[in-house]
Amino acid sequence: MTLPPPALADPGAGADRPPRPLRLPVAVALAVAAGAALLLALPPYDLWWLSPVGVALLAAAVHRRRLRAGFGLGVLAGVVLFFPMLEWTRIAAGWLPWTLLAGLQALYVGLAGLAGSWLSPLVDRWRALWPLLAGLIWTTSEFLRDRTPFGGFPWGRLAFSQGDAPTLRLAAYGGAPLVTFAVAAAGGALVALAWRRWSPRTLLPAVGFAAVTGLLLAAPAALPLTVPGGDATTVAIVQGNVPRLGLDFNAQRRAVLDNHVNATRALASEVAAGRQKQPGLVVWPENSSDIDPLQNADAAALIQSAADAIKAPILVGTLQRTEVPGDIYNVGILWRPGTGPDHAQQYEKRHPVPFAEYMPLRSVARLVSDKVDLVRNMLGGDEPGVVDTGAAVLGDVICFEVAYDGIVRDVVTGGAQILAVQTNNATFNEAEARQQLAMVRLRAVEHGREALMVSTVGVSGFVDAKGGVHDSTGFNTAAVVVRDMNLDGPRTLATRSGARPETVIVFGTVVALVGVLPLRRRRGTINSDGVQVSEER
Repeated sequence: MTLPPPALADPGAGADRPPRPLRLPVAVALAVAAGAALLLALPPYDLWWLSPVGVALLAAAVHRRRLRAGFGLGVLAGVVLFFPMLEWTRIAAGWLPWTLLAGLQALYVGLAGLAGSWLSPLVDRWRALWPLLAGLIWTTSEFLRDRTPFGGFPWGRLAFSQGDAPTLRLAAYGGAPLVTFAVAAAGGALVALAWRRWSPRTLLPAVGFAAVTGLLLAAPAALPLTVPGGDATTVAIVQGNVPRLGLDFNAQRRAVLDNHVNATRALASEVAAGRQKQPGLVVWPENSSDIDPLQNADAAALIQSAADAIKAPILVGTLQRTEVPGDIYNVGILWRPGTGPDHAQQYEKRHPVPFAEYMPLRSVARLVSDKVDLVRNMLGGDEPGVVDTGAAVLGDVICFEVAYDGIVRDVVTGGAQILAVQTNNATFNEAEARQQLAMVRLRAVEHGREALMVSTVGVSGFVDAKGGVHDSTGFNTAAVVVRDMNLDGPRTLATRSGARPETVIVFGTVVALVGVLPLRRRRGTINSDGVQVSEER
């Protein structure tokens, strides 16, 4: 990354001339490039090394700018990132929800840009702080985005771009927040390396920043990982497919159930013929039976016939109605051969998706759209998805829940031996499925557990505890995959420490944001025309 010469003046160069930010057109171009780099780092593109580049480009764009300009440049980068990345939400929800969601996520990148502008005096005083401050800013921005509003939306975190990178191993030591911190810190080292005039005097610091960048990105490859090494069990995942993609797959919910039943019966025939191993457990995806089998005898009989044929319990993804019309639960329920549903081994999704599975502020939302009442009222469960199947203790999470740190950790601390993600991508596309699979890869490393993801339409597959993907399926196709999965293993440092590393990082960010105040009072900031102004008015 090469910055234009006018912006490379050292902070102390020329006592009568205050340091300048980049020219505004250059800053705008860098913000756009930052968003594009962050987008291409994520699935389905998987150019993971572009994540620190994107952080560096935005840091350069906002450095020394006024706060509103820093916020605006951050929002611009966020728009370039989130609108294409979340385009799959338009398939299910239409233009307005897609625009609102992507626009909201962009605001959090705007906050990162604002924080970068605010902390500029610290960087000008101590350039070596740039990696640290970049790590703090981005991790804290994600901390906020993961939780607000209505429980947050963690899609597009820097950590989720690192599936093929050495930095993925850091997940075992501090979870997704530590991975994000390292990637952003590498970006901070890159911009510190680029933002200088080259001379013999600056050569040694430049070498140091280059070394920091390499250390942050490559050194984690040497870190040991906790992997299961004990017993194993054979697990089958069934991707039954749907008659057609889109929201109207629900109109053919009996056909979807039939697809999963027939695929499981076909697997049973393969097992009986000796062409396939006998599974100890079968996992169906979310919405594999949108007909409530506890209230529909035909659906229950079909599922029972599949379990009896395969001679193994099936984790069925279904919806359960309640006594209140319109209220439902999204559940994974264990269906045993011979005896049927095991109500003691059932998981109710804890984090329904706002505006998709339930409607917050429904009366207000009606003022925007008359279609809000098409969204049913999905209730959230209270307990982690720890399901004892007999063959293994599953840690079940449903669909978007895999993006939330605490929900996944709860099943591991609750005793899960393997992780299972039941999902339904029929209303989205392959890009969304691959973004979700990247999250499963991180979770497997984070908790030292082998994992599986099973979807109605794909992508489904198995993930080992080092983040490697095995036997992944295609999209919009039917498939059945059988694989031995290793169980248990010691708990990782990330599992044991929980949210503490992230809490430390957020606290460090608050200290930095407050600590820069004396420098900002002594020195104004520079507007886009190079004129010194005060932010204290």
